Amino acid sequence: MSNPAIKRTRKMSTFSGLNLSMLLLTLLVASFATSWANFIRDAEITWGDGRAKITEAGRALTLTLDQYSGSGFQSKKEYLFGRFDMQLKLIPGNSAGTVTTFFLSSQGPGHDEIDFEFLGNSTGEPYTVHTNVYAQGKGNKEQQFKLWFDPTTSFHTYTIVWNPQRIIFLVDNIPLRVFQNHEAIGIPFPKNQPMRVYCSLWNADDWATQGGRVKTDWTKAPFVAAYRNFNINACESGSVGGSCGSNATDPFKAGAWQTQGLDANGRNRLRWVQQKQMGYNYCNDSPRFPQGTSAECKQSRF
Repeated sequence: MSNPAIKRTRKMSTFSGLNLSMLLLTLLVASFATSWANFIRDAEITWGDGRAKITEAGRALTLTLDQYSGSGFQSKKEYLFGRFDMQLKLIPGNSAGTVTTFFLSSQGPGHDEIDFEFLGNSTGEPYTVHTNVYAQGKGNKEQQFKLWFDPTTSFHTYTIVWNPQRIIFLVDNIPLRVFQNHEAIGIPFPKNQPMRVYCSLWNADDWATQGGRVKTDWTKAPFVAAYRNFNINACESGSVGGSCGSNATDPFKAGAWQTQGLDANGRNRLRWVQQKQMGYNYCNDSPRFPQGTSAECKQSRF
């Protein structure tokens, strides 16, 4: 198949130096855009018996839940550190009992995992965004938030940044949570196990909505969650140069995510989210942890 970008490069000699530079920049940006993940090329539907459907030539995907089954997909490749963006439009109306997910996970009993889970609710009640981090099979790091917008009317971007220093959860590039690497004080951190991207839609009405008090209303089924613009800027496990080291020559692979933290504006946004939108923080749950909360709870959130 011919590539229009290649054809354009054959005409570069007709441009002035300035126009040539602008064209090269345009081609570079276009190349980056087309390197974004495609659901046909980069993901595989793993369960649901036809309830997951890829549309728009691989740009979009829908997951469906009915009283018989949910559905899900995963990335074809594994990654060790990176930035992972997904646009989601969640189930509208009465979504009580449903859980829509976007997370990273390795396999096995001592697995690592970084979770975004969206817990449905009754009509007019806000979704709960449930986050968690597992390292070496141990979790219990839950924080939950209410969103400041309706996530069912349009697509919003949910991001996991995972580097050796920290994990950042973002919504529309606004930080919800930072989980720092505190191995120095004995807290496990996911850094050695490559992970795949997983997404799913399933029924969890035994716990998902108001502690399981509100059940799924199957008369509203099928429930549909929409995904699109899946973007992976990460290091592929097992690939040449896949160590995500500072010697990477690809300007996108050697991206800002490798050392990304929060600047002053990001810290202010995080403070606002955690003061106004946080509904649960394991660090404040002394009845659950009568022996004392985990040591990282006494460290800076930044």
